[in-house]
Amino acid sequence: MIFDRLIEKIISTQNPVCVGLDTSFDYLPDEMKDGVTDYAGAAGAIFEFNKKIIDYVYDLVPAVKVQIAYYEQYGEPGLAAFGATCEYASRRGLIVITDAKRNDIGATAARYSASFLGETVINGNHSTPYPSDLLTVNGYFGTDGIAPFLEDCKQFNKGVFVLVKTSNPSSGELQNLRLSDGRTVYECIGDMAEKWGEDSIGKYGYSRVGAVVGATHPEEARVLRSRLPHTFFLIPGYGAQGGNADTVRACFSEGGMGGIVNNSRGIICAYQKRGGTFFEAAREAVLEMRADLRSVLGEICAK
Repeated sequence: MIFDRLIEKIISTQNPVCVGLDTSFDYLPDEMKDGVTDYAGAAGAIFEFNKKIIDYVYDLVPAVKVQIAYYEQYGEPGLAAFGATCEYASRRGLIVITDAKRNDIGATAARYSASFLGETVINGNHSTPYPSDLLTVNGYFGTDGIAPFLEDCKQFNKGVFVLVKTSNPSSGELQNLRLSDGRTVYECIGDMAEKWGEDSIGKYGYSRVGAVVGATHPEEARVLRSRLPHTFFLIPGYGAQGGNADTVRACFSEGGMGGIVNNSRGIICAYQKRGGTFFEAAREAVLEMRADLRSVLGEICAK
């Protein structure tokens, strides 16, 4: 099961850090941007940047998260760079999380799922345009919008992260509203995620259906961690958005289990503050973040 693989990689690296390859052309060093004037040039430079980052962190981290919006803005070449980045990270042995926040009514959701988790079939030829291990999804459409993703997860050993409590400051405008039964919206969608995964519990106690739970809302994270014992958390918001090791702690279960912490700009743009090469600075930032998280989580082990 995909989350068993992810957990085993977290334990082997002793590192619940996910490197976010939310790579904008603006983030690249000047020498990689010189002379570039079109989408193809920008996308090519971004892919070279990503490859170098991956080469310098693949032995330290279990996973990368690739945010598709950063690639879509460069048109077809950007999407090609997105796919190439996912494939390269996978070849390097990393778990690939696509951050696309997809969903729609059932038939359209199935097409979204085919793009990242399942297969597209053309005259008997089966392929996946943007193969990913895990995909962020929006549960706003309810069960019939999630079902096509779950079917592909079961068939192809993939997983999803449902948006539950996001890290942005205004998330509470909707997510913290109270329903008639007394639950908040985020508690409701969290409970649904737990139920959606109840028939796929792996050997470490987590299902194929994870949850996005921001590091910037520790009180809500504490509530969700107790409510969702079988749901693995993808935790954005560390670093640039204000989250830190202390706020992240609420997202984890005993033994430092149950979550992976994403950091994008704090790693891929680390050279802008540290100096030196961007890839060496990224590696140093990963090591520093691992030490920071271990200071509150301790040794990560299955209980």
